[in-house]
Amino acid sequence: MTGKIKNWLEIRIGLDELVRTQLTEYRVPRGINIFYTLGIVALAAFISQVVTGFFLLIYYIPDTEHAFGSVQDIMSKVPFGWLFRLMHAVGSNLMVAVVIFHMLSVFFMGSYKKPREMTWISGAFMLLMTLAFCLSGYLLPWSQLSYWATTIVTSIPTAFPYAGEFVTRMMRGGETVSGITLNRFFALHVTLLPLLLILFIGIHLFLVRRIGISAPPFGKAAEKKKTWIAFAHEDHPDGHAFYPYFVQKEMYVLMVYFALMFFIISFLPTLFFPEDANTPADQFKTPAHIKPEWYFLAAYQMLKLIPNKLLGVSIQMALMVVFVFWPFFDTKEEENILQRPPLLAVFLLSMITWVGLTIWGKYS
Repeated sequence: MTGKIKNWLEIRIGLDELVRTQLTEYRVPRGINIFYTLGIVALAAFISQVVTGFFLLIYYIPDTEHAFGSVQDIMSKVPFGWLFRLMHAVGSNLMVAVVIFHMLSVFFMGSYKKPREMTWISGAFMLLMTLAFCLSGYLLPWSQLSYWATTIVTSIPTAFPYAGEFVTRMMRGGETVSGITLNRFFALHVTLLPLLLILFIGIHLFLVRRIGISAPPFGKAAEKKKTWIAFAHEDHPDGHAFYPYFVQKEMYVLMVYFALMFFIISFLPTLFFPEDANTPADQFKTPAHIKPEWYFLAAYQMLKLIPNKLLGVSIQMALMVVFVFWPFFDTKEEENILQRPPLLAVFLLSMITWVGLTIWGKYS
């Protein structure tokens, strides 16, 4: 039976040729390291979020009167509901971390340079969409933590005169976070953002396969770099086979990813659920120490340190623009960051500052 199905597919789509050209004979660069697998880990993380989110969506009620209760019912009454919710909550945090590490590794290896500018930009937009996913999904449990953290984040645009107030009202659907806000964030979270992210994933994967995988800029692979004056797929005839060599690496890292997820679920289930996350939202009672999630803490702490709110938000928006369009700011051909001490210093200083602000924001 299996042979008949395979033969049926072979006649219609050339299955053997597809496997040969895209897997067994497709070559990846020699010296390829484990950081190259972070892209597939991010994709697997997104798929996991879609699957667990679907099961949560079956029981979740997007209404201020029932949202918190429906989430509690998922945790206590729905068979394996606690597992799906914890996988979704822990997975969202891990997905952000994986995408950030993926972008950092691409930056460190100079893989954003010509002709891969569009690959970097699409990846940067996917990181921003991932953060938007987290922001929109954070409100849905309608807890004290989610309500007041959303209130803080949605108030940031008010730093801009005139337009800022309009943007905040558009996000909230009114002057304050309310049921309208919940419905808007729910619609974003389950419809618009997934479609946008799937579109950008398709664009990103197309660009990666169309242009080819960039070789590491270190060691012997760096000696073969060429100047790009016309389109050409970057081949690696002396490289390793994508399957099984690279696929094995991907499977190993995927197992590590899910092992980490289930370790947190099993031994640190409250890591992303402080006390206020288990209390229903009360717009008349502001918690004493409410803060956004860890991936927003650096930006939040920076705004607290800069007296002028408009200046703080403007600086962050400027940094975001530089980040997204960085390939057009860094026009030097040298990809090896170790050969560029000033850029390496900026990279390390930026990482230390981001980590420092995050820790400061956590414990301040």
